[in-house]
Amino acid sequence: MPTEDSSLLGPPPMVRSSSSEISVSVSPEQSKAATGAHRLEFGETDFVALCDTLRVSDIVRANAWKTYEKVSSADGTLVGYSEKKKDMWGICIFIAAVDLDEMTFTFTELLKSIGMSVCTCFRLLREMDVNMDTISTKVDSNVSRLNKKYDVLSALYHKFERTCGLIYMIQPSSQTSAELSFPLVLKTSWITFLLAKGKVLQMEDDLVISFQLLLCVLDYFIKLSPPAMLKEPYKSHVSAMSINGSTRAPRRGQNRSTRTSKQTETDTKVIEVLCKEYGCNLDEVKNVYFTSFIPFLNSVGIVTSNGLPEVEDLSRQYEELYLKNKDIDARLFLDNDETLQRNHIECSQLERTPRKNNPDEELNLILPQTPVRAAMNTIQQLMMILNSASDKPSDNLISYFNNCTVNPNESILARVENLGNIFKEKFAEAVGQGCAEIGSQRYKLGVRLYYRLMESMLKSEEERLSVHNFSKLLNNNIFHTSLLACAVEVVMATYGRNASQSDGTSTETDLSFPWILNVLDLKAFDFYKVIESFIKAEPSLTREMIKHLERCEHRIMESLAWQSDSSLFDLIKQSKEREGQVDQPEPTCTLNFPLQHNHTAADLYLSPVRSPKKKGSTASLNPTPIIDAQPVLAPQTQKPQKSTSLSLFYKKVYRLAYLRLNTLCLRLLFDHPELEHLIWTLFQHTLQNEYELMKDRHLDQIMMCSMYGICKVKNVDLRFKIIVTAYKELTNTNQETFKRVLIREGQYDSIIVFYNLVFMQKLKTNILQYASNRPPTLSPIPHIPRSPYKFSNSPLRVPAGNNIYISPLKSPYKFSEGMLSPTKMTPRSRILVSIGESFGVSTSEKFQKINQMVGSSDRQLKRSAEVSTAPKPLKRLRFDIEGQDEADGSKHLPGESKFQQKLAEMTSTRTRMQKQKLNDGTDTSATEEK
Repeated sequence: MPTEDSSLLGPPPMVRSSSSEISVSVSPEQSKAATGAHRLEFGETDFVALCDTLRVSDIVRANAWKTYEKVSSADGTLVGYSEKKKDMWGICIFIAAVDLDEMTFTFTELLKSIGMSVCTCFRLLREMDVNMDTISTKVDSNVSRLNKKYDVLSALYHKFERTCGLIYMIQPSSQTSAELSFPLVLKTSWITFLLAKGKVLQMEDDLVISFQLLLCVLDYFIKLSPPAMLKEPYKSHVSAMSINGSTRAPRRGQNRSTRTSKQTETDTKVIEVLCKEYGCNLDEVKNVYFTSFIPFLNSVGIVTSNGLPEVEDLSRQYEELYLKNKDIDARLFLDNDETLQRNHIECSQLERTPRKNNPDEELNLILPQTPVRAAMNTIQQLMMILNSASDKPSDNLISYFNNCTVNPNESILARVENLGNIFKEKFAEAVGQGCAEIGSQRYKLGVRLYYRLMESMLKSEEERLSVHNFSKLLNNNIFHTSLLACAVEVVMATYGRNASQSDGTSTETDLSFPWILNVLDLKAFDFYKVIESFIKAEPSLTREMIKHLERCEHRIMESLAWQSDSSLFDLIKQSKEREGQVDQPEPTCTLNFPLQHNHTAADLYLSPVRSPKKKGSTASLNPTPIIDAQPVLAPQTQKPQKSTSLSLFYKKVYRLAYLRLNTLCLRLLFDHPELEHLIWTLFQHTLQNEYELMKDRHLDQIMMCSMYGICKVKNVDLRFKIIVTAYKELTNTNQETFKRVLIREGQYDSIIVFYNLVFMQKLKTNILQYASNRPPTLSPIPHIPRSPYKFSNSPLRVPAGNNIYISPLKSPYKFSEGMLSPTKMTPRSRILVSIGESFGVSTSEKFQKINQMVGSSDRQLKRSAEVSTAPKPLKRLRFDIEGQDEADGSKHLPGESKFQQKLAEMTSTRTRMQKQKLNDGTDTSATEEK
């Protein structure tokens, strides 16, 4: 990052972002002069040789060497790699080539030329970015794409290899041709799959469709194989096919044979067995087979030899695709090539819980799920919800429609059909033209969920309001589009699970949120209104899907709702124009109130509905019934109603903003806790009164600028480079947030330039007030609630340094055979206790051991507090309740034991837990039990 000066406000010099810093402008004349002997100006002889091997241009060579000089000159940077010049050269050449759009080599060629594995390369790139901030957003995006593609290919190959071992006889039978071997079938099948995947799918990281396509390839080759090569049950099915006339036709030179169409029309037993074995939906796989795989076979003109497609011909066609994409040569998986070997320390994504050490204790040990199995199980959970649902309105819904003043039935059906056609078209554009029907299948699942949730919401509103006429709500186009979008998003996120995920949440893909908003032409602020009601109306949603929707809500509050075309700005302006009202969308006096409300989607979509406050009274939390009735005429002196949706939105934004600021302050300003309140006041003031600064920007950009500005006027040395380094360690952050900030229309630059030219210019007078003896009145600290979305948590670690985990009770049922049962989902711990089991001797001993462990940790805390009263801030916070917002520190009752206090602290946040831990350490002697 650029350096900052030491003026009062500390506006750093106006410099370009780091991605521009590493670029070197080279004119054509200079480029020509750099040839021949002059090439050594850009590096050592071995560096020049590496550039020649990769066929890079002189401008790439110059930029790569400039980057290498910058990296190698940094003190303490990339420890352990300073001696491995060739590795660093290769990475720098890759960075320069991507930035300049001059890729003359494939990613595999690069790895081969420097003898590096793909995982080591990804790790080194991450380290370079963390330490030097030399990676542009363009390079970061390219690396992310390669990483996801590698994860998918690696997961699929290992699944493919294990599956083939269960299908084929490894040792050839006497009845099998000597030319037809297991390695040949393995090689031909894998390359056929790679070619099909490359031609059928435009989206390279779709694990589910890729696996379904792999099953189609396996089905194809099983039917081509002689029964003597197969294991049961595949041997019996292929033998039966031969008897029934679907025989193999190993005639050399046969292409696009009638055999292909025959086997697609006759026997489906093999694909049924494969689908059942691996938990795939048979209809979906058949759809992939007929709409994608068979057209692929007909398009490539397969030539057969010994009953199998000729591997050389397939390999040649795949080579063309690989060279065009310039990425990973996945054929090398067949050779166990070292460049594709997964380093389990660096790349392992499997989630592991504490391992049991005592072999005498009973425990159901299970292996971690593979990415493919985890993806299939996630889909099965969704299917369990939708099995009983219909893609048409139920009788109950029809009844609600008939009760409306204006029956919405026809408009609802027309909207679903129209948006379905749009979705199908856009899905095919993103994934592949042959996948249109797959998109249609997923949309229909979303429609089922849409009708199911609509009925649930209406039942809830009926009970809440004691009314039956919901004509206004059910004829609201934005409500229906939002509800449908949310249902489809759940389906898309379920199928969009990436191979690199370990927690079931969705990573970024081409179809990731907010893709659905663009497809259905829906504004993010309108979509936000339905999320909370959606989650509460569907109790069967999985924990992962709840976390995903909550993350969607956070993204809307962070940036998506603040886009220039958002209706949010109109609502804010209307709020400010309200006669006699305070010039703010939400009074700050309500910040420290708990975020309790019983507003529903109906309230938010038909807002404003809340009567204005009377002087001296608090805001009513009871919504006005939303029915189709004659409005009550209000007195002419009554003030305009306040927007419920805007008020609730701002409350949530304030709480999310403070949460993130609090976390960052604990990392960076541990020695200056008094500054957090000042920073928050500036931050909140900006969101409330200078909201135009948020237009087309990100909440965290305002947060970082507020932190920097306050630290400068308070003479605390905190540079932007340190801020963004800590910021990158926060969850769900993107480097583009600080590398690419809107300066003015069409112009983007770094966070430092934004601070100089925009933020500081707008808020200079306000910031200077904090340097005076009479600073502005401080804004109340928001009350931070738990997440409103209820779901069970994964095993939680009791803080204090010992391996004590607490896991909530699990649901007593299984979703399907093979899925994790409650007992198997219990953490693998050294001492396993189930509250509620018979309290025998062994259980009593377990509790005694736990008490000893907790007691010893208390003494450790006491000793650490005596040694130092100002511990260093943690680089990585110790404790997290996954998926929940951070909560207030739990208060301890006088009669509570130490163990009970520890249990109570489990509801605290990781940041507040750190504070609580320090407080307990200082007065442990006063509270210790006698």
